[in-house]
Amino acid sequence: MDLNKLLKAMLVAIPVMAISACSSTSESETDAMGSTSGSGSEYNGGVQTGGVGGMSSLEEQQRQQLDQLRKEHIIYFDFDRSDVQTEYAAVLEAHGTYLVEHPSVRVLIEGHADERGTPEYNIALGERRAKAVAKYLQGMGVQPSQMSIVSYGEEKPLDFTRTDDGFAKNRRAVLVY
Repeated sequence: MDLNKLLKAMLVAIPVMAISACSSTSESETDAMGSTSGSGSEYNGGVQTGGVGGMSSLEEQQRQQLDQLRKEHIIYFDFDRSDVQTEYAAVLEAHGTYLVEHPSVRVLIEGHADERGTPEYNIALGERRAKAVAKYLQGMGVQPSQMSIVSYGEEKPLDFTRTDDGFAKNRRAVLVY
């Protein structure tokens, strides 16, 4: 038997197996069940019908997406720059939405720099980065009283490798709740 014939035979057999697997219900049991249940699903001859349970509404899906984006809490910057790149807009929108909806929540925004430059320059650069993130969030409606900033400059690197990739990981702002 070739593969096509086997697949056709399986497709024909599947509905038969599903029907044979259904339980039967006597008329007295059907009458006792009534036409609807407390969950809003209808019974039709002992077979439960209705919508698929567990489906998320569009609003719930958006909420889950925002929650997922909010797990990302690091915003990276280009060398010697403090402007927020557009690739981080969705992450900051998620944090901003959360903070606007929860006005009692406060966030600390840490600014960091790589080790190139003087310590004084890197402290100032880290501060500019933290302020850029705070300004972005404030533009979304987050209250200034919900945000604090601190600059660590080059003092708390994520990566100690002294490579271009390592330096890139150290040029960041971190949102800490």
